Amino acid sequence: MVDTTAVLGETLKTLIENKKFSTIRDMLETMNPSDIAGIFQDFSDEKLPVMFRLLPKELAAEVFVEMDSDQQELLIRSFSDTELKEVVDELYVDDAADIVEEMPANVVKRILRQADPEMRKMINEVLNYPEDSAGSIMTTEYVSLRPKMTVQEAFKRIKRTGIDKETVYTCYVISDDRMLLGYVSLRSLLLADEDEKIEEIMDPNVISVCTTDDQEEVARAMSKYNFMALPVTDKEGRLVGIVTIDDALDVIEEETTEDMEKMAAIMSSDDKPYLKTGVIELWKARIPWLLFLMISATFTGIIITNFEDSLKACAVLTAFIPMLMDTGGNTGSQASVTVVRALTLGQVEFSDVWKIIWKEIRVAVICGITLAVAGFLKIFLIDRMLMNNYAVTFPVEIVICSTLFFTVICAKITGCTLPLIAQKAHLDPAVMASPFITTIVDVISLIIYFGIAKLILGI
Repeated sequence: MVDTTAVLGETLKTLIENKKFSTIRDMLETMNPSDIAGIFQDFSDEKLPVMFRLLPKELAAEVFVEMDSDQQELLIRSFSDTELKEVVDELYVDDAADIVEEMPANVVKRILRQADPEMRKMINEVLNYPEDSAGSIMTTEYVSLRPKMTVQEAFKRIKRTGIDKETVYTCYVISDDRMLLGYVSLRSLLLADEDEKIEEIMDPNVISVCTTDDQEEVARAMSKYNFMALPVTDKEGRLVGIVTIDDALDVIEEETTEDMEKMAAIMSSDDKPYLKTGVIELWKARIPWLLFLMISATFTGIIITNFEDSLKACAVLTAFIPMLMDTGGNTGSQASVTVVRALTLGQVEFSDVWKIIWKEIRVAVICGITLAVAGFLKIFLIDRMLMNNYAVTFPVEIVICSTLFFTVICAKITGCTLPLIAQKAHLDPAVMASPFITTIVDVISLIIYFGIAKLILGI
């Protein structure tokens, strides 16, 4: 697929050089909007407006939505007022609101000036909802029916208004004061008699979300119930919009990216593609956590300093500190990431904390024994026999392997409980993943190591 897109891109570049505009238009009409937007990324700022103007009106609007904000801004600045109005008129409200959110103020004013009053009103309504809420990602363009309508009347309404709606496959039944009463699928309408009332075939057990609900909860609900669209109501239960599957997928991608950045100790930045993100922007996103983690390493330094005399008495212990700290950090991260994922999917909650701890303890015991045995064999065969390091005595091996065992247990418990505590404290559990837990487990592993060494070796 990637190779085909690349070939098409090169073909289009050749055609535009030869001014074969009719051929280009015919090719573009057969392509998917997302693929066209991907190909347009490789066009220069001079040629992009030319290519875009070759698209039919409806296809142009679909492609415009798929393009990144920099290219959208470039095109808007190159459009005449008439061209801009044609594009804006073809946009769905939620897409128009997303574009407006990312544009500079002067560009936003121009977009809103070309939008008709009804569209402008709906865009402003969507933008007034809290960021990352159901209201901020919904569209107000849906098909609504009345309970006393017949199926025949419903079809007439769908044909009359459906062309401007984002979906017609699910229609929502509302009262005169817009209270959500139920829903009916297009399939149900097709199979029903023409004179049947909508209230007789609708499903009153409609699942909906509130405008203030978190967008991640909305996406999760759509995944759970396999919905293509989900109704959004205000606090009084009046239907104000719907969230469609394409918006839910965007939310899932956005939230997953955000969680990955936090787990990798990166402050969440904007959603620019990597190659279009500047060096300074990347620096700003990464340096805060790096500074925090570097400073937090002071605690490990303090512990090592306090046991400096012990290390002088048995210098060989120093060589195994990195192995123990890395093993502890990796073990804690495994448990943390597993629990964060379970929390994100709604599989566990804080009340399950003891079940989770008990499960992780059992896993930790098995992992600890395995690592301790493997560590013992590695130290004996490689460090002692192969490298002739006779300072690694049997008691030293016992210290190292015992530390591995207890470090794994402590790391697993720490890794599985911190995300749960974070969620209970209304913090993001992803923050408690790899970087934070690694720092904590490093301290724990050193305390265990020197404690066991002091007990067994008497240093």
